[in-house]
Amino acid sequence: MKLLHIYASSYKGLSKESWMLALVMLINRAGSMVLPFLGVYMTAHLKFSIEHTGIVLSFFGIGSVIGSWIGGFITDKIGEYKVQYLSLLLSVPLFCLIPLFKTEVGVAAIILIQSIVSDSFRPANSVAITKYAKPENITRAFSLNRMAVNLGFSIGPALGGILSAISYEFLFFSNALAALLAGILYIIFFRKRNKLAKLKARKVKEAIEIKKENSPYQDNKFLIYCFLCMLFSICFFQLFSTLTIFYTDTAHLSQQNIGYLLGYSGFIVVLLEMGLVQIAEKYLSLARTMFLGTFICGLSYAMLGFDYSIITLVISMTLLSIGEIWALPFMSTITALRSGKNNKGAYMGLNGISFSIAFIVTPYLGTLIAEKLGFTVLWIGTGVLATLIAIAFYFIVPWMIKDNKEIVD
Repeated sequence: MKLLHIYASSYKGLSKESWMLALVMLINRAGSMVLPFLGVYMTAHLKFSIEHTGIVLSFFGIGSVIGSWIGGFITDKIGEYKVQYLSLLLSVPLFCLIPLFKTEVGVAAIILIQSIVSDSFRPANSVAITKYAKPENITRAFSLNRMAVNLGFSIGPALGGILSAISYEFLFFSNALAALLAGILYIIFFRKRNKLAKLKARKVKEAIEIKKENSPYQDNKFLIYCFLCMLFSICFFQLFSTLTIFYTDTAHLSQQNIGYLLGYSGFIVVLLEMGLVQIAEKYLSLARTMFLGTFICGLSYAMLGFDYSIITLVISMTLLSIGEIWALPFMSTITALRSGKNNKGAYMGLNGISFSIAFIVTPYLGTLIAEKLGFTVLWIGTGVLATLIAIAFYFIVPWMIKDNKEIVD
């Protein structure tokens, strides 16, 4: 009953804007069936080699880095409202163009452009979450948004597995439609609210002197933290590249079953995230939460180095889902705590870059290790690296936000 009470209370106190941001994200991510199947699309449909597929997928990461930087920079200049709706609407035609390209160079180029546009959305969205959430609810607002992402992700890949068996073009067109619907809904709901927020901000600027805040690129403690986030992402984001290839080539899963397994991951996160986040906030420090989340993610991959029966695959995916719940939303909270009032976009953008770099490194490094040394070495090595990162998080987080004692202790 106590656990049920904690779970129920985890949804209380969240603003209407937080719920609407989550709904927009849900619609957008419900069509996010492209990314998990890009590796399979290129190897099975376009007949690219595994190594060339890894190189092409790295261009998604390059675009993500550029998009995160541009998105963070522009957000602090023109506001998160314009950046978000422009990113969503401009993504629509780009998704439709992807199936027209059939060569490695062509696919890499269109994925690069699409990634730049799509990922400029992330820092702006993170700023919007902190803008409309109450200070005591920031982590839960991020968790609600992630829950929407994972609910969409549980729907998208499951549907994507079915559609890709018919035609891969359906994947790209579905993503385009979802981005269009999300953009329209966002504009309708936030247009007036954004104007009111701008008027309020102007009054605040007139009433107080704006303090100049440092750039996150000069914040050495935050740079170290972002480096650890990047290493974690290199481990975790194999979910979107190497893992699906492993499911196909080694575990011999069908495309539909891959979609169901990825959808199961999203379902677990949707079911457990808000409750587990609430438990972590009540009983664990940020340092312990980050340690546990990172370690569990590493354990989920290490298991695959010893067995890949269907039971092991399900247990591994369950652990990976629990690990990400206790890692990813708290990374955003730590970033928000470290930033100032007028440079949140830059901080969120830099933290987003750390994730984006992983999209460059992970596909190529993962496929290279798998091809040269085998998946067993890849998965065990991932588990060892994640354990070391978990230990580093345990010490770096209190050091980075030690001035905020009520959060750390």
